[in-house]
Amino acid sequence: MFKIIKYLFALTVIALISGWVYYTYQINSPLPGNSQEQIFEITQGEGVNQISANLFKQGLIKNSFWFEVYVWQKDLQRNFFAGSYVLPKNLSIKELVKKLTTSGESEKSITIPEGWSNKEIGKYLQDQGLGTQDAWLNLVGRNLGSFTARYDFLADKPATVDLEGYLFPDTYRVFKNSSALEIADKMLANFDKKITLELRQEITRQHKTLFEILTLASIIEKEVSQEEDMKKVADIFYKRLEVGIALQSDATLNYITGKGVTRPSSQDIKTDSLYNTYKYRGLPPGPIANPGLQAIKAAIYPTANPYYYFLTTPTGEVIYSKTHDEHVANKRKYLD
Repeated sequence: MFKIIKYLFALTVIALISGWVYYTYQINSPLPGNSQEQIFEITQGEGVNQISANLFKQGLIKNSFWFEVYVWQKDLQRNFFAGSYVLPKNLSIKELVKKLTTSGESEKSITIPEGWSNKEIGKYLQDQGLGTQDAWLNLVGRNLGSFTARYDFLADKPATVDLEGYLFPDTYRVFKNSSALEIADKMLANFDKKITLELRQEITRQHKTLFEILTLASIIEKEVSQEEDMKKVADIFYKRLEVGIALQSDATLNYITGKGVTRPSSQDIKTDSLYNTYKYRGLPPGPIANPGLQAIKAAIYPTANPYYYFLTTPTGEVIYSKTHDEHVANKRKYLD
């Protein structure tokens, strides 16, 4: 009898040791595969079961059970933070949990104003200690496969242009060590929420594309600042496009020259670029900035008016004209 007890005890010890070794192996072994990164999202209120299910679905863990066991064993079930994470595919469960339970104390707030270009955003992020401007511009450039697969609103964006226009201006909470990919993803996810189904359906009803709307909205954003003026200017630009009058937007010239002047020089106007809307009719090749929701809605819902021309005085007042002669007279009166 004593021998049987000793035997059963030995078997139990062996089983416990084997189980612990197997458990340790499961949580410490990297997932087989390459180190390709992908974006993983934890939304507010998600529990461990949902998080583990999403990780498994995206191929970031091979077994939800061991992930959950490790979380419960470490009592970390309340330590997960909502947000976007860039995760390599070859992390171990232990490494994954560490990344997803990063303390919120490491966050900071960043504010992207309406009308900033991708270049301006990159400079700001660099000043905030969030990577370099070059790395940002490289990310939001033309190699956008990871974003186009994730966000269907990028479907009508020509492959020849970058994410200018789609990076939604707002205030964001980000980790202090956030990568450019994580920040850009937050901005695109915000864009996806702000451009509602109703807005998208209205764009389709008008036989326009979201890309066209964003291109015009970016010009409106840089030309005028008040909502009423934005809607009037949108109607003016649409009428000019319809009858073949050049948009003659100073903002598009500033996008080329980088000068930021209120009145371009005669030399600026001669610049040979498709973004020069004095020289070339129609919309420029793409957005010249990242417009806010007010400018986007103005491009979707313009206010009809009898004007074809406008100018902005040094004090910010917008003066409208019905004819070219009237516009020239107003330029002499308010700008000379």
